[in-house]
Amino acid sequence: MDEQTRVEAEAAAFRGLINHLQTRTDVQNIDLMNLAGFCRNCLAKWYRAEAELRGEAMDYDQAREHIYGMPYAEWKDRYQDEASTEQKQRFEATQAEHADTRAGN
Repeated sequence: MDEQTRVEAEAAAFRGLINHLQTRTDVQNIDLMNLAGFCRNCLAKWYRAEAELRGEAMDYDQAREHIYGMPYAEWKDRYQDEASTEQKQRFEATQAEHADTRAGN
C-alpha cells in the first residue's frame, strides 16, 4: 500500500470509529476506559494534539465537539450516567493501562 492510500484508509477508519461512538451513546466513557483504556475524551486529546502538531489551533472543547458530534456539555446532559462505585474502582485500578494522550504517542 502506498503512503497516501494508507493515510486515507487510516483517516476513513478514524471517521468510522467516531461515527460509531456518536451512534452508540449508550456506551459510557468509563466503560470504554475500563475495558480498552481509552474513551471519547482520549480521542479528542489525540485529535487536538495531532492538529496542533500540524499548525492548526484547536482547544479541547473544539476537539471534543468534533468527536462527540455536539458540545460535550450537551452530550453529558443527554447521555452520561453516574458511574457506579464498581466502575470507579475499576477505573482507578486500571489507570496504569490507560492511553497516553500526548502527541506522537
